[in-house]
Amino acid sequence: MSDAVQKPARINWTNLTTIASAAILIGVEVIGIGLATGWALAALFGLSKTIEAVLMAVFALGAGYFTWSFVRNAAKIEPIVERG
Repeated sequence: MSDAVQKPARINWTNLTTIASAAILIGVEVIGIGLATGWALAALFGLSKTIEAVLMAVFALGAGYFTWSFVRNAAKIEPIVERG
């Protein structure tokens, strides 16, 4: 009986750097858009500062989810960890 010897998992630093850089770029842009959207809608409809903060938080959380989803899908295409 021969046991297959697996090599230890290795980090692909090129893919990790690419995904991290894209996540930072896209995340900052999308979260900024979310915050600006909440601010603009509150100003457009003359809403209170509390509602403005809630709208900004909701849109920023949506943008954070979008960024997380992007990183997850990018890691499927460009694997960060290579297994033997």
